[in-house]
This record gives sequence, structure tokens and C-alpha cells, in this order.
Amino acid sequence: MTTVAAEESRGVSLWSDDGHRLPLDAARWHGEPSPLEHRLLVGLAGPVLDVGCGPGRMVAALAQLGVAALGVDPAPGAVGLARRRGARVLQRSVFDLLPAQGRWRSVLLLDGNLGIGGDPVRLLRRCRALAAPGGTIVAEVQGPGQRTHRCRARLERERGHGSWFLWAVVGADAVAPVAAAAGLHVARLQHDDGEHRWLAHLVTPGATGEDQQP
Repeated sequence: MTTVAAEESRGVSLWSDDGHRLPLDAARWHGEPSPLEHRLLVGLAGPVLDVGCGPGRMVAALAQLGVAALGVDPAPGAVGLARRRGARVLQRSVFDLLPAQGRWRSVLLLDGNLGIGGDPVRLLRRCRALAAPGGTIVAEVQGPGQRTHRCRARLERERGHGSWFLWAVVGADAVAPVAAAAGLHVARLQHDDGEHRWLAHLVTPGATGEDQQP
């Protein structure tokens, strides 16, 4: 099943309603964590909440590392794949009622999931509420100089396309003001030359109400 899903995902692309192809690596959803992702996972403090977990590769890998983790995704197909993989997931939106609010030490927004809902500030505020004081939100962003915008988007395949949904794209040089508007600060920007990916490590206010320093 996973092999078939991976083959199908290679033909998936993400398009905005103004005709621009948006960043997406759908084939990565069904594989094992990449070297960059593995390095990230081994350094995460648990428990970990994976927002928009898809087929659950991060949640399953964290379980193998002995780190408590939960994935959330509204798509029933993705949740089914994740559960068959042995990942602990809930079929819910990040904006729904979720367990352990305010106690997640790490929150993941990988694979462009900072775009969920088309409003990155609103999404980060929600993740801040879910995270523990002094916790970390790791959000994948696009490289510096790339277009940062909000739009409607849809997934397209050779055999058709899905429904429109609200989405956003945030560049590495635009994430700091977005994070600040959500009450977070950028502890560091991590760039991996080999995988051509950027990760923003955002820190929530600490227990005393003061931001943690990088």
C-alpha cells in the first residue's frame, strides 16, 4: 500500500489560483525521514506534535526513537496510511480541540505546513497555544528572496484535481516578522545545502513570560 501511494504521489503538484506552481515534494510524504529530518528528530524534546502529519513518517520515526509523539491531519486517507504505519494520529484540524494543550515541547510544521489555513500568523498563534512554555516550533520555509504570499491552492494529479483550499508560502527572510506577530521569535534558521531546505526554529515565551534566548 505504501509503495503504491508513493508512486501515485510522484504525479502530484500544488498550484495557486493565479496559475503559479507552489513548492511541494509529495513523494517525500511516504518515505523514511531524510538525513536532515533524522538529525532534526533526534534533537527534539518530547512530547512532539506533528501538525499536518500526512502519512505519519515523522510520528513513526519518533516512536522508534522512544519519543512520545502525536500527529494530526484532517485528511482521512492520510490518517489511514499513518495508522497502518503504526503512527499515533488523530483525524483533526490543528484548530480543533486537541489533547495536552500547552504541554507540547516541540511542534512540527514541515513540508510547507506553515501555509495551512492561508494565515501563518493565526496558525503560529495556535501552535504557540499548543506548545509548552519555552517550547519550540519548527516550521519549514522557502529560501530567501522567494515570493511570500497567501492564496487559494489545490493539489493536481494526472487524473484530476482536488478542491481549493487556503494556503500560504513564507520565505526565510520573511519569517521573523510573521513569528513576531504571533508572539514568537526565531532562535535560528537552519539551511541544508544537500536537500535545499530551510527550517525556522521558533521559540515560545518561557514560563516567566520572557522569551527564551537562542
